[in-house]
Amino acid sequence: MMIVITYDVNTETPAGRRRLRRVAKACMKYGQRVQNSVFECSVSSSDYVVLRHELDEIIDAEHDSLRFYNLGAKYSTRIEYVGQQRHLPVDDVMMI
Repeated sequence: MMIVITYDVNTETPAGRRRLRRVAKACMKYGQRVQNSVFECSVSSSDYVVLRHELDEIIDAEHDSLRFYNLGAKYSTRIEYVGQQRHLPVDDVMMI
């Protein structure tokens, strides 16, 4: 399933800046950054539970926010692009 994760982390303190880096690093393990605070993650149900738990442990719920959008397995028809695309297709073959 495709999950879109957005976050807003309060970076007014050194601890907040550290949380911001940790949230981004956790999201990078499961998907790719498509905008500054937006990740598209193609995950299994079990990976989603692990990712949610990891992010819940990182953020400060009183100052930060996370949003999870479940686009499901047939997500490609639900995403529209305008302007430059900043990601690689996750279902296609990639040659490096």
